[in-house]
Amino acid sequence: MNEDTINILKECNAGCKSATSSMEQVMDHVKDQKLKLLIKKYNDSHIKLGDECHEMLNEAYQNEKDPNKFAMAMAEMGTEVKLALDNSNHKIASLLVDGCNMGIKSLSEYINKYCTADEKSTKLTQKLISLEKDFMNELLAYL
Repeated sequence: MNEDTINILKECNAGCKSATSSMEQVMDHVKDQKLKLLIKKYNDSHIKLGDECHEMLNEAYQNEKDPNKFAMAMAEMGTEVKLALDNSNHKIASLLVDGCNMGIKSLSEYINKYCTADEKSTKLTQKLISLEKDFMNELLAYL
């Protein structure tokens, strides 16, 4: 497994962790059952993809990468403040759409940066991008 493959898998895994953390954080604020089920569906899908990344890294005897702890703490604090002021479906969806946009952008940059990554890891990254796009498109109904 070449270095680009390892790096892109680590970034995908960190992205999945970041996404699931965000979804789990907002879940306590969600009152609408349909929105809650939508978030749960995509959270489960992100966990599954993260597990695939983790498994591939384990096969190569590589450690996974955790999201930046400081950035995660700051994002968590910001989300809590924003949702304390307004925990409407619109606000929750807006925060999650912003996260999807960041994920799509970052993952697309990683595909270009780690251009010699193997096909399997690149396809996994593209699958995560598609998942983020699908989630974002479904969230648009709440904006």
